[in-house]
Amino acid sequence: MKVAIFHDYFGTIGGGEKTVLALADMVQADIITTDADALSQLNARTLVYSLGNTIKITPLKQISASIHFSLADFCEKYDFFIFTGNWTIHAARIHKPNLWYCFTPVRAFYDLYALYSSRQKLFPRAFFTLWTSVHRPLNQRAIQHLEAIVSISHVVSGRVKRYYNRDSSVIYPPIDNSKYRCIEYGDFWLSVNRIYPEKRIELQIEAFRKLPEENLVIVGGYAKGDHSKRYAQTVLKNLPPNVKYIGGVSESDLISLYARCKGHVTTAINEDYGLTPLESMASGKPVVAVNEGGYRETIVDGTGLLVNADVQSLVSAIKIISKNPSQYQQACIRQAAKFDVNLFKDKFNKVLKNIIEKKSCF
Repeated sequence: MKVAIFHDYFGTIGGGEKTVLALADMVQADIITTDADALSQLNARTLVYSLGNTIKITPLKQISASIHFSLADFCEKYDFFIFTGNWTIHAARIHKPNLWYCFTPVRAFYDLYALYSSRQKLFPRAFFTLWTSVHRPLNQRAIQHLEAIVSISHVVSGRVKRYYNRDSSVIYPPIDNSKYRCIEYGDFWLSVNRIYPEKRIELQIEAFRKLPEENLVIVGGYAKGDHSKRYAQTVLKNLPPNVKYIGGVSESDLISLYARCKGHVTTAINEDYGLTPLESMASGKPVVAVNEGGYRETIVDGTGLLVNADVQSLVSAIKIISKNPSQYQQACIRQAAKFDVNLFKDKFNKVLKNIIEKKSCF
């Protein structure tokens, strides 16, 4: 059976992109996407077909991606189609049988609409409002062509039910535990995230401004046309001396940073799932995260601390863990093992088998 995975774009590398590549490797699928700029950061062994580049202006980027996928036709070349991301589902009308592995409904259309709107100037805000009012109904219509939905967490499954009135099973994205290791508990904390408003990186920066004896290294970038340039320029300006931003890094460099850091800090608003805490735990490193969203599904007793989303709570938690970060090592490694790629393969293969048997197409 020949499988294709449609993914929005690889403009920057995050948990979603890593999951797509792991899934493609597992089912021996080809990837169909638009922008593929950031793939050089990963050791991708999968055939990637680009439909063409998007327009790097918000929301023209999202609109152009939607058009690319709406016009795509790979029906004769593949037997089964998996959609990831948000704009790929516009290809679902003709690409069947299919499955949507949902990272989250479009947060700019739904739960984070007010946040994205408030962070824009007058004219861009008017354009944003127009785009969402037109594109949200198209998003709802595209959902009707999806034959099965699997969500990456119970948080996301709840959003799928709330915004689309569709049920979805849950399969957590995987990590390859064999890649990660603990070398030392060094002199810095690590933050790994896209530089997007919903990640609330300003909370991390202000917390470490109050902790001059601790250091923070921020890793991550943002893709052009993703609502985030202005936010990134603002939040990364005038960093305190103990906070360093190094941008995007290769996979091997990121694994090395996990291996040598003291711990990991993450602060996203109602995070969809959160792959980076698990990468940290696989390296034996504790996590400080806000007590919201998918973090509640992965961070358990002994692996770190869940705290309120305010600066003082982060400061207190970082101080506690910094006293003896190594005491969390074994619990972290045990928890990360529950999300290993081999378990993911078993669960996802069972879902695919069930869908195929029900459709009786093969």
